[in-house]
Amino acid sequence: MARFTRVDVILKIQDAGIVPIFYHKDPHICRNVLKACYEGGMRIFEFTNRGDFAHELFSDLNKWIEKEFPSLIMGAGSVVDAGTASIFIQLGANFIVSPMFNPEIAKVCNRRKILYIPGCGSMSEISNAEELGAEIVKMFPGLSVGGPDFIKAVKGPCPWTSIMPTGGVEPTVDNLREWFEGGATCVGIGSNLLTKELIQKKDWETLKQRVDNALKIAKMFQK
Repeated sequence: MARFTRVDVILKIQDAGIVPIFYHKDPHICRNVLKACYEGGMRIFEFTNRGDFAHELFSDLNKWIEKEFPSLIMGAGSVVDAGTASIFIQLGANFIVSPMFNPEIAKVCNRRKILYIPGCGSMSEISNAEELGAEIVKMFPGLSVGGPDFIKAVKGPCPWTSIMPTGGVEPTVDNLREWFEGGATCVGIGSNLLTKELIQKKDWETLKQRVDNALKIAKMFQK
């Protein structure tokens, strides 16, 4: 069962401005990445369903987080069907993220009052997702769909739409300025933030500083 309400999760995502996206099969590395993110000021985290037994690893990490970092909100990403969403919700996922929009996942999440962030690449998909209760939609893949200009185009006729671009977002001043000035509510960042190089080196201190810096940059441009 989720420890945080859907409203709590929405507010935290809006406040953070950045949702880190990560998966690794090694639980020791995952714990260190989570710790670095938390100590860097992050209070929201998307653990992606990208490997064998990912749900089991998610369960272990979520239990560990509850004891060590109880204010950290963790959700599950790369969820493509309702059955998988149900598994992660049962394991305590506080939100569910998909690379595409699946109405059946929306129904499962709504039954349990869990935030569902579906991946959308068109105005029609966004509208259909919102009709089924999506408070935030994931613009994916961000750059390929149309970048910040796409967000501007959507928010013209639909200023109520909250968009989280993912894919092609970089934790730099110029890049984050472009996304937020374009109208992004928040951004999702994976390997551009939690870099493979730092993880291989196990340089957790630099990773913590990188997260802290990214959050500070986001704050500069959030509306």
